[in-house]
Amino acid sequence: MEKAISLRSRWHLGIALVSLLVVTGCGGGGVSSTPSPTPTPTPTPTPTPTPTPTPTPTGSGFVTSEYNRSDGPEQHNAIPAWEKGFSGQGVIIGVIDSGIDHDSPEFAGRIIAASRDVAGSRGIDNPDDDHGTNVAMIAAAARDNTGIMGIAWQAQLGVFRADDPGSCATYDANTPDSGCSFFDNDIAAGVNAAVAAGAKVINISLGGGAPNSTLRNAVSNATAAGVVVVIAAGNDGTSTDPGIDPTNPDPFATGLQAVGHGAVIIVGSIDENNVISDFSNKAGSSASSFLSARGERVCCVYENGTMKIVTNSDGSRSVYVISGTSFATPQVAGAIALLRGAFPNLTGTQAVDLLLRTANDAGATGTDPIYGRGIMNIGAAFAPQGSTALAGSTLAMSLDDTTVVTSGAMGDAFKRVPALSAVVLDAYQRAYTIDLGQRVSGANVPLRLGAALTQQTRNLGTGTGGVAMAFTVDARDRTQRLAWSGPLRLSPAEAEASRVLAARMVADLAPGTRMALGFAQGADGLTAQLQGAARPAFLVARSPLDDLGFVRSGESSVAIRHEFGPWGASFSFERGSALSGAPMQIAGSGPARMVDAPTRRLGISFDRRFGAAQASLGASWLAEDRTVLGARLHPGFGTVGADSLVLDAAAGWDPGAGWHLGAAMRGVATRPRGGGALLSSSRFVSSAWAIDALRDNVFTEGDSLGLRLAQPLRVEQGGLSFYLPVEYSYSTLAASYAARTVPLSPTGRELDAELVWRGYLWGGAASASLYYRKDPGHYAALPDDHGLAITWVRKF
Repeated sequence: MEKAISLRSRWHLGIALVSLLVVTGCGGGGVSSTPSPTPTPTPTPTPTPTPTPTPTPTGSGFVTSEYNRSDGPEQHNAIPAWEKGFSGQGVIIGVIDSGIDHDSPEFAGRIIAASRDVAGSRGIDNPDDDHGTNVAMIAAAARDNTGIMGIAWQAQLGVFRADDPGSCATYDANTPDSGCSFFDNDIAAGVNAAVAAGAKVINISLGGGAPNSTLRNAVSNATAAGVVVVIAAGNDGTSTDPGIDPTNPDPFATGLQAVGHGAVIIVGSIDENNVISDFSNKAGSSASSFLSARGERVCCVYENGTMKIVTNSDGSRSVYVISGTSFATPQVAGAIALLRGAFPNLTGTQAVDLLLRTANDAGATGTDPIYGRGIMNIGAAFAPQGSTALAGSTLAMSLDDTTVVTSGAMGDAFKRVPALSAVVLDAYQRAYTIDLGQRVSGANVPLRLGAALTQQTRNLGTGTGGVAMAFTVDARDRTQRLAWSGPLRLSPAEAEASRVLAARMVADLAPGTRMALGFAQGADGLTAQLQGAARPAFLVARSPLDDLGFVRSGESSVAIRHEFGPWGASFSFERGSALSGAPMQIAGSGPARMVDAPTRRLGISFDRRFGAAQASLGASWLAEDRTVLGARLHPGFGTVGADSLVLDAAAGWDPGAGWHLGAAMRGVATRPRGGGALLSSSRFVSSAWAIDALRDNVFTEGDSLGLRLAQPLRVEQGGLSFYLPVEYSYSTLAASYAARTVPLSPTGRELDAELVWRGYLWGGAASASLYYRKDPGHYAALPDDHGLAITWVRKF
């Protein structure tokens, strides 16, 4: 024979509080009372205790008097969902209870036509009991600047009245188990009706003994169809009845959870301080499916469609609050409605897993037998979870990752990056629009003078026959991060104190043919040496023919030159690695600067001397495997690399009287390789130039005075084009794409001027350099850099 479920036995404390009422001011103290209470005056308002969930931003437009009266939305951090435009619209919450106040303006226009009495033919209004109305209020009361607002204040309500006809009218405060009762088969009918009406979540704030097979089958079918069922844990937390186990949810809840396919949540009650309510059943052995939510002293009881307020004898005013796991449950049902309205792709099981996984930990660390998975945090559930990736891609891209690190040639271009909106999907395949441009980082500006002055090196050379070798060694016993750092056996003393920083060998292969090999040196310097081109030495102003716009390491190079009468033809090859211009943050690894980013360069050049003048023209191909002119892109964009055409021109003239004049320029045209989100149609061009004037024997025999004006390599026009997902359809589970361009030309333009003197003084080699750098590193906002450096070196 089917048994009846009594609200009184199920909600021993909750229903007593609903029926007898606790009279109090919201947020103030209160006392238990008889059915005809003397209201307790509302105390002077005090600040609301800060809940565990993220506090509401003070500037939010949702923080109103109505919001402040509504305990659940603040304590469970609902505003982040609302601010994204999700408040339950389009979602039906099924409420299986004692009916509803159909005429309440809090539900106007949102009670669906399919709502009905599934236990009789009485309609859904219940003049004898307002338990169902209070449950619906907490889940979905309107945001109308009166009374309270529900968690999902725009959700629709499917109300399925299931109380046994006539039972609610029998309530007697002095008679236990009197009042509303519910039969399992009627509750099952309500579940079936809610599913048929299209409910995405069903709230059952009822309970008692173990459910029968009809109800179990109904819940099993509902959850298998993708519907979430939220059930109260019970109010027997203080019971001493030997037949009741307060350390576990009651059998009604656990029996339904067992057949729920992971889409049933059992809800316990906490108070305003996030402490488990004394009356609440605890999580016990159902902790993995147990969530805690506000169910103690929840505002407020309504009368005739408005919040019930009484005036005390002293003129103060009070409202009625309610307690019970019955009223914690709709907090969770409302949250499920928010999630399923925002993310239609979520299954019922996924929606449940999200709320459980993102709950704020309470009690013992992790899942525990009191609070279960913790205290519900809606804002956390709305945040991306797990690994994120661009829609349509499987390559991870964390929201905190650096998306692009530009190179030195790009300067402050990262500050010009427009909004680079793109859609990413989290581990639940939920779509989020993010601005990739906010995570672009610029290259660090090199301090050239300091680097030049702190190099304590020695140059050593030797030669025999047609072979000459030169070495630059570090005399500070400092281990360098080079591809090879083994000791070169110059002598026992030198090997003990030095490390080889660079090496060069030049050999005559045949008449008119010479070859040069370089270690930790690029091919440009080798080619210049073979050509016999004189390049003045400056501390700060660099030659454009040594500038690729980014820092390289581990270089090895080779160059061969052959003379054809007055002409010379040189072939060169170099390989090395590009260093990131700034640390790049990628989830799962620390900030990385030195990366395995191989580069290769193959070049040809022609030179000729015309009396006192000489000129050269060169072209080379630069191949990068993981960078784009030194810029590093996040792996989430897909495979990235680039090819660049490098064109060089240089000319020099010795007019006499010790004068040497020179000019050089470099142009680079870069084309990124297509792959992933980076379009192969991306193009940009860069340039560098320098003008030199040098005179020998200015002040004394053997000295020199030189002036250089130069611009380091700078991107002049163009940028990177990405094909990014900009919209996402949950109906097709597919993204829409659009091209977005990131300009790489900086607003700043570095111009260097340097005056340098070199000569012999007091038995040693001396130099003095006066320089000025405008827009260092091509950063317009940086102050100009200027300084003076004086060096004097002598062996003792």
